[in-house]
Amino acid sequence: MAVARARPVSAARGRSVSEERPVTATTTMRVRKRDGTLEPVDVNKIVGAVRAQATGLSDVDPLRVATRTISGLYDGASTEELDQLSIQTAAALVAEEPEYSKLAAGLLAAFIGKEVRRQGVGSFSDSIALGHDQGLIGDTTAAFVAANATELDGAVDPAADRRFEYFGLRTVYDRYLLRHPEQRTVIEMPQYWLLRVACGLSTTAAEAIGFYRLMSSLAYLPSSPTLFNSGTQHTQMSSCYLLDSPRDELESIYERYAQIARLSKFAGGIGVQWSRVRSRGALIRGTNGHSNGIVPWLRTLDASVSAVNQGGRRKGAACVYLETWHPDIEEFLELRDNTGEDARRTHNLNLANWIPDEFMRRVEADADWSLFDPDELPELVDLWGEDFDRAYRGAEEAGRAVRTVKARDLYGKMIRTLAQTGNGWMTFKDTSNRTCNQTAEPGNVVHLSNLCTEILEITSDEETAVCNLGSVNLGAHVLADSPDGMDWERLRATVRTAVVFLDRVIDINYYPTEQAARSNPRWRPVGLGVMGLQDVFFKLGLPFDSPRARELSTRVAEEIYLTALESSATLAEESGAHPSFAQTRAARGDLQPDLWGVTPTQTERWTAVRARVAEHGLRNSLLIAVAPTATIASIAGCFECIEPQVSNTFKRETLSGEFLQINSYLVRELKARGLWTDDVRSRLKRDEGSVQGLTELPADVRELFRTAWELPQKALVDLAAARGPYIDQSQSLNLFVASPTIGKLSSMYLYAWKSGLKTTYYLRSRPATRIQQATVPTAAAAPVDAEAIACSLENPESCEACQ
Repeated sequence: MAVARARPVSAARGRSVSEERPVTATTTMRVRKRDGTLEPVDVNKIVGAVRAQATGLSDVDPLRVATRTISGLYDGASTEELDQLSIQTAAALVAEEPEYSKLAAGLLAAFIGKEVRRQGVGSFSDSIALGHDQGLIGDTTAAFVAANATELDGAVDPAADRRFEYFGLRTVYDRYLLRHPEQRTVIEMPQYWLLRVACGLSTTAAEAIGFYRLMSSLAYLPSSPTLFNSGTQHTQMSSCYLLDSPRDELESIYERYAQIARLSKFAGGIGVQWSRVRSRGALIRGTNGHSNGIVPWLRTLDASVSAVNQGGRRKGAACVYLETWHPDIEEFLELRDNTGEDARRTHNLNLANWIPDEFMRRVEADADWSLFDPDELPELVDLWGEDFDRAYRGAEEAGRAVRTVKARDLYGKMIRTLAQTGNGWMTFKDTSNRTCNQTAEPGNVVHLSNLCTEILEITSDEETAVCNLGSVNLGAHVLADSPDGMDWERLRATVRTAVVFLDRVIDINYYPTEQAARSNPRWRPVGLGVMGLQDVFFKLGLPFDSPRARELSTRVAEEIYLTALESSATLAEESGAHPSFAQTRAARGDLQPDLWGVTPTQTERWTAVRARVAEHGLRNSLLIAVAPTATIASIAGCFECIEPQVSNTFKRETLSGEFLQINSYLVRELKARGLWTDDVRSRLKRDEGSVQGLTELPADVRELFRTAWELPQKALVDLAAARGPYIDQSQSLNLFVASPTIGKLSSMYLYAWKSGLKTTYYLRSRPATRIQQATVPTAAAAPVDAEAIACSLENPESCEACQ
């Protein structure tokens, strides 16, 4: 009998000669079919199934996948296990050849199709009908689809599944597709899922099909809550909720716990202030006792966030913000420490500092900093800018401080918390309020940002700020033949569609609390962001820190904000301005560039949109926010938000296991130079994804493929500051320092503040084992060093972390 072997492939083409054991065309091994009967494994069937998904993939070997698959089988394995094994086999080869990602995705799409069809679902409308019957799909969406079934069924494009990379489609399958409540099998295919999301937000079939096609192209995706819940029984589609600090009363604190639990249940990410709650040792007049401070309350919140996860799909998540003048600030900074009394630690909450400019000025001047109890000075929470400065200094002169510390000592502790935990994010109160469209009227105050530091909206005890998000995949809008590399017309069309559907969420959304339902229709904020900026730079050959990259990044930001303003003005002409428009800076003629003192480039369009805003107003008080996009970027197959790549090799985790990937842009470059060999792959793994040791590559190529750890962080801050005048909320800006020290970080965050950034996000550092492996000592646990802080603050632009 003839023996089928995997064909040898030269190492120069990216694969070594296969050493899988020979497998006969029909073996004695048997596979159990779905009806329970056994039949011999047929290699030809397996090869045929793999080959059917390999069309157009010139560098994959279907026989190699089939052979490896059979090698991993056992006698009596089910056909489902056979399918899963072939998927995993293809995925495991991605580190050798990125095209196997497309093959694995095709095999997974075929597997999903079998699972859906086994339940009698043969069309999109069938899927919706089954979901409605099982209590998953909302009545409105079910009726809409039934009334337009023929048109919608005909719009489904199964071939669009080929746009997915494996890890993106695996994420969709594991987390986003609707599942039968009892059988736990998926009842919708990936394209059904996207069309269902579109139908849940549309008023006509044509509108739904247009939005579906945009999402199906992966050029734009809404955020996860919208992808989870659009068209379902629970239409909670907003991503972010911001809650003001509870009042310093028992009832208010417990009501805030309840609000957070309700919001978290329906997949909301939480930001909450805590600066109104009195500090440890403060007098409780009602009992003549003393307060235990904020830590016990945050411990309770920590347990609640852990217990109430996001609909069983994601862990609950919250970030607590505290103003820098609160007397419990030092204990707050210790909440994420891994040492000390565990009863005073919160391992689930994220922490952020809400910092007034006055504090940063005193750090620069090496002056004292006074801490005040909010029970004695409650007005400080609601003041910013010069009003805060006057009240703060007046309280100092009146001797009302609980205690006084050196500003640099406290700043050093804040920096040490960042270095040790990545937490204790630096966010700037005055810049956030000064540049917010919602804060034109006295009493309208931004008290915090959200879980990921990109949302800046006013809050109060009566209003919980809400924002729904979506992100443009910039990598899908590259047009290499254009003068500056971008398809501006397509980008404008994408933004116009995105704004319409982000605005639509506000009216359809389910609001878990009264405070959220009160705020969102009044202000109608949305958060349109971006992802895939690194993809743009790779496609155009621009180093991340090059002047051309910064210029293009800024131009993209201006284009998106300007188009979003035009779209919101159009919506205002059609449906009216948002109810609080008169209270905004835009109503006074000030748009975001004006608040930064920047002159935009597209003069005629800006003049025209200003005239339209003056006449009709805006439908949305806020429009732009750059979110992290960790999950939807994986689905779209692009790099996250505005970030540089962290490594040229990276590990993807799925429910099926962990798989190694290598930057496909780098692989393409190496193949073109005949350098994609086993030796190069081994060196990349050994060097943790750095190409700096590949001296056979030209210097310009090694410069292009630097990682976040190899870029000057000043460049990341400068890019963020340059796009800032076109972002009316904020941006989730991670910073990357392999071996953080107090001196490096002190100057880096001072530079960020002086550059006008509103917020920063995580400080990313490398594990000590990696740092030591590279013979660079770690200083993450370094004590506060006043001299290091003084030196770095006097010379912030010469800091080695920034350079």
